[in-house]
This record gives sequence, structure tokens and C-alpha cells, in this order.
Amino acid sequence: MARLVNLSSTFLLIVLAGVLAVFLPDSVLGQDCGCAPDLCCSQYGYCGKGREYCGRGCREGPCDGGNGVSVSDIVTQAFFDGIKNEATGDCPGRAFYTRANFLDALKAYSGFGTVGSVDDSKREIAAFFAHVSHETGRLCFLEENLDPENPYCDAGKAAEYPCNPSKHYYGRGPLQLTWNYNYGDAGRSIGFDGLGNPEIVATDPVLSFKTALWFWLKNAQDPITSGQGFGATIRAINSNECGGSSDKAASRIELFQKYCGQLGVSPGGNLNC
Repeated sequence: MARLVNLSSTFLLIVLAGVLAVFLPDSVLGQDCGCAPDLCCSQYGYCGKGREYCGRGCREGPCDGGNGVSVSDIVTQAFFDGIKNEATGDCPGRAFYTRANFLDALKAYSGFGTVGSVDDSKREIAAFFAHVSHETGRLCFLEENLDPENPYCDAGKAAEYPCNPSKHYYGRGPLQLTWNYNYGDAGRSIGFDGLGNPEIVATDPVLSFKTALWFWLKNAQDPITSGQGFGATIRAINSNECGGSSDKAASRIELFQKYCGQLGVSPGGNLNC
């Protein structure tokens, strides 16, 4: 009798799994993405099909909508090199941060720079590179030097994102990815061991750009494309710079205005956070 019950339970589980497979292929399949090739990653980090996943804010996959903008036509070699050429001294990022590596990473994030109007696209691209330029010292630094002994392990989130005691989750890459939870989520979405091998963000240039694009689309794209202004992106990337007079926020704003000028678009309002 027990064997029959077990067989019946197993059969019911198989049937239930089949029903779910039939009725849920286009619904939520995973948070923070890393979706199957035929699914879109929504602006909220879920996999699926249809407008709510593949429309506005779509972060990766077969996103639709778009505005026909070719990001590679805007991020020219001259524009990219113009940032790098402002760096002085021996820069480890000179051979690491290349336009080719950026464009290679961009293949996985068709939602970047293609939301809203053409001017929205230009502002988004200018904003992204303003933050990248600020964070990396004009595409120079692979890792941050500030307090390198700090593990940047948020104990309150260690249950979901357990920190490896021999690893440090300080800033790495174009947007200086920081903290265990960001490494964990980026790893899940992109497909690497963010908690066990955070160093890869400073050794694999294409993956490094992917972490920056992932973070941007998850946290900072909507503020710039929805009209909130550049200031909201500063808050999304480093809220510690908001409030009062901040030289760091002013540096980001200056870079944004400069790159908007180079791309022929007005920076708009609400520049400070």
C-alpha cells in the first residue's frame, strides 16, 4: 500500500510539473534574469514573453519596441578614445576597457540606449559613460583602491548572499560593482560565480562591461529615460554623494554635460540629486 501511495504521489508531481510547464512558459521563470535565449528580462528582473517583459525597460533577450538607435553609431571609436585619452599615467584599464569589448558585452543587453526618443538614447549613453568615466578615472582603474581590506560584505544580506571569507567584494569594473549582494545578483543574471570569484570582474573585460550594463539597466536606466534627470542616476549609483555640496556629484554632472555636448543633445534638467 505504501508503495502504491508513493507511486501515486510521484505521478501527481509529474502531472503537476507538466501542467506548470504548459501554462507558465511565458511567465516568471527567474528573478534578476539569466533567461533562456527566447525570453526577455523585464525591467524588474524577471523572465518572460510579451510587452510587459520585452517592452519598455527590457534589459536583455529579444527586446522589442526600441527606437531604431544603433548604440555603436553613437559610441564611436573617437568618442570612446576621447574618454581614455584624458587619463594620465600608467593605466591598467587602457587595454582592458576597449570599445570592442563594450560592444561585445552590449550584444546581451539590447535594451541599453534604445528606449524613448533618439535624444533619450543619447542622454542615456552620455549618463552611463559619465558615471563610468568618474568611477574608473577615465577608463583607467579596474579596481577601487579605497579601503581594499574592507570585505564589503553586508551581514544583513549574507543569508541570501553568503560571503566567502577569503574574498573581498569591493568595487570592480566600469561601474565599480560593490557589495556581496550585487556580485551575487550579477552572477545569477550573467552566469558567473559572483560570490566565489568576484575577481573575474577585473580580469574578464567583456564580462566586466556586462556587470556595468546589468547594474545600469536594473538601477539607473529608468530615471534617465523617464525624465527624472541625471541627478536620479547619481542617487541610484552612489546615494552617499547626494545632499549638500558634493565635489564627486559635481564631477559626474560635469562629465554628463560634456558628453551630452559631444553627442549633440541637451542634458535636460534635474542634474543634481
